[in-house]
Amino acid sequence: MKKTILITGGAGYIGSHTCLELLNCSHHIVVADNLCNSSAESLKRVKEITGKKIDFYEINILEREKLTKVFENHTIHAVIHFAGLKAVGESTKIPLQYYNNNITGTLVLLELMEQYNVKNFVFSSSATVYGDPETLPITEDFPTSTTNPYGSTKLFIEEILRDLYKSDNSWNIALLRYFNPVGAHISGRIGEDPKGIPNNLMPYISQVAAGTLKELPVFGNDYPTPDGTGIRDFIHVTDLAKGHIAALLKLDTAPGLVIYNLGTGKGCSVLELINAFQKVTGKKVSYKIFPRRAGDIAACYTDPEKAQKELNFKTQFNISDMARDAWNWQTKNPDGYPS
Repeated sequence: MKKTILITGGAGYIGSHTCLELLNCSHHIVVADNLCNSSAESLKRVKEITGKKIDFYEINILEREKLTKVFENHTIHAVIHFAGLKAVGESTKIPLQYYNNNITGTLVLLELMEQYNVKNFVFSSSATVYGDPETLPITEDFPTSTTNPYGSTKLFIEEILRDLYKSDNSWNIALLRYFNPVGAHISGRIGEDPKGIPNNLMPYISQVAAGTLKELPVFGNDYPTPDGTGIRDFIHVTDLAKGHIAALLKLDTAPGLVIYNLGTGKGCSVLELINAFQKVTGKKVSYKIFPRRAGDIAACYTDPEKAQKELNFKTQFNISDMARDAWNWQTKNPDGYPS
């Protein structure tokens, strides 16, 4: 059944891929995004790929009056909340901006949802809320803690949502804790477009392979892992986007507040990712070993069983697919989206 879904931050990397999957499922989508770390070009391309329309509002969700008009203009069934500042390193330098933007913006959004009786909410959380786990794989009942302001904003918002649900159990809320999204849409038309030097591993690898950057810094080769480099759970962004569709279907069953890890359940080291990328693309990726970074952990990957069982969600893409699609995006868009 066609429903109207509001997506905050819908022009961003994960947001744009989720918009595409929602349109493929015949939903009507409304996007609110201030474009501070995204591009309207992504939504234009989503419309071209799907042949469907998007109602777009260039606004900051902190702007209550402007966001109110979105709720006045549309009968919204559910909200998927991506909007937020998102760089771990930057968050340690400007924590107040992160707390104000991410937490206050979410409060404004939730207050308007309450006012307009929109009580289906999917929150874009993060595996950073698990801090440095004592054991692996990570399940949803693991203790939570954070090591940086970005992760803290995610965890605080989760706590706000728990309290909201306790106060009014007519809400249905899905907390989706992502592991490491990589790759791009198979068309190569939408993908990850970092501003300046990438914070994330896959776009950095792609830019080194393309010759835009000289070499990849690998932080630490003395971790207690098989090859000494950090291990992460990389998930294809298209799989991650489909996880949001599964979460919306779950909310229609009135589950209350539910939590799911979204990942593959397979750990991949930095060197394994580099090797997979080189094998798929035929391009050499030069790298240099540097000391560990403060706050980095040795390994992090999920147990995907709960999402598989309760959401019927299972990832389709492997590391080679992720490398292939990331390179396809890079070669077709060497400078990212046109400004």
